[in-house]
Amino acid sequence: MAKVLHSAPRYATNEGVRDALCAALGSMVVDSIEEFGEIVITVKRESIEDALRLLRDEHAYQQLMEIAGADYPSRPERFEVVYMLLSLTKNHRVMVKVSTDEATPVPTVTTLWPVAGWLEREVFDMYGVMFDGNTDLRRILTDYGFEGHPFRKDFPLTGYTELRYSEEEKRVVYEPVELAQDFRSFDFTSPWEGADYVLPGDEKADVPPVDDPKVTEKPSDTGAGAKADEKAEEKVSAGAPAEEDTGIDTEAPETTEDQPDRKASEGDVHDTKGATKPEDKE
Repeated sequence: MAKVLHSAPRYATNEGVRDALCAALGSMVVDSIEEFGEIVITVKRESIEDALRLLRDEHAYQQLMEIAGADYPSRPERFEVVYMLLSLTKNHRVMVKVSTDEATPVPTVTTLWPVAGWLEREVFDMYGVMFDGNTDLRRILTDYGFEGHPFRKDFPLTGYTELRYSEEEKRVVYEPVELAQDFRSFDFTSPWEGADYVLPGDEKADVPPVDDPKVTEKPSDTGAGAKADEKAEEKVSAGAPAEEDTGIDTEAPETTEDQPDRKASEGDVHDTKGATKPEDKE
C-alpha cells in the first residue's frame, strides 16, 4: 500500500503518556483521565507550580498555551483552573487542572511563563479566582469600577450604570442604564402554521376554504393529454438570428460630417446647434 503524505502536522500518540506523566508527578496527582483524545491531570493546588515546572523541564512541554477557568457551583471547591500545555518537540498537548474556592488563592505560574500574568488576570476578572504571587492582579476585560465577576452570573443582567464618552463634556462619564426599548414578547411559531392572532389587514384577504382542497383526480385536470401534445408540436422555435436573412443593411451609416445641414427650426425653439456650439452674437 502506497504511503500517503499529508501537509497537516503529525500528532504524537497518547499511548503510555498518561501513565508516564502521573508516575513522574507522583504524590502531586489527585486524579487523571483520558477522554476525547486528551489527557487531563488534576494536581494538588499547592503543587501546581512544581508540577508545571517538572512538565516543562523534564517532559518538554515548553509552552503554556492558555489558562482557563470553569465554575461548578454545586462543588465545595467550585472553581477549576485549567492549564493547557504544548510540547513543540513532541507535538503533543496535555491539560493540568487544580480546584479552589472563592477565598483560597492558587499559586501563580508567572515564575515559569511571564505570559501567565495576563492569563491569570483574565481568570481573576471573569471568575474571581485569586493567584498568590501575581504582582499585577488587576481586571483586564471589565471596567475599572465593575463589581462582581461576569462568569459567576451573580450580577444584574443590565447593570445599574454604563460608561460612555461625552462629546459635550469631553470626558468619560458614568450614567444610569437606560434601555432603548421595553421588553417585547416574540412568538416563534412556524411561518407555515401561522400565528394564533390575526395580523392587521389579514381580515381583508380572501382565504380559500381548506375543507375543499383542489386535487387532480383525472388527467384533464392537469392540462396534459393528446390535445396538449398536438398543440406543442405546432410550435416550432425560431432559428438563431445569424441563420435568418433579416434584410437589414449591415453597411455602416454615413458620417455626420458628410450629411447636409439640418434646416433651422422656426419660432422660439432653440436649435441644438446653436445651443451646443456658441457663436458670436451681433
